[in-house]
Amino acid sequence: MNIRKAELSDLRSLAELFDQYRIFYKKESDLEGAQSFLKERLERNESEIFVSFNDEGIMTGFTQLFPLFSSTRMQRFWLLNNLYVNENYRRQGFSVGLIERAKKLCRDSGACGMMLETAKSNHEGNGLYPKTGFDLDIDHNYYEWNV
Repeated sequence: MNIRKAELSDLRSLAELFDQYRIFYKKESDLEGAQSFLKERLERNESEIFVSFNDEGIMTGFTQLFPLFSSTRMQRFWLLNNLYVNENYRRQGFSVGLIERAKKLCRDSGACGMMLETAKSNHEGNGLYPKTGFDLDIDHNYYEWNV
């Protein structure tokens, strides 16, 4: 297993995985839009994207984190916004490896931690995150406002 920071040369394979991620969350397939979105994030350094590869060099998954700041802690805080492993490569440690790489980013950037959100129906994710050290926050309400 190899995990590293994504590069523009990874864009095509990364966009395919990102499109699969969006379909998992009931969005319409839009490979061109996925590629454009990811290209902007990479070129503008607006997110940190890590990609995983199997021993044959096939991209198996990715995670994307966005920087936030905690006012109360007065430190950087990361939002783990996306984590996806192609269904053919699940249960082989790629998700755990990507999460561990995200934790390294937190430590290396002096962040106080990271947060994530997942659907209640994402049974695999809801089983994975506690096993990798995440705590379910039952003390706070989550609100959303959309245009």
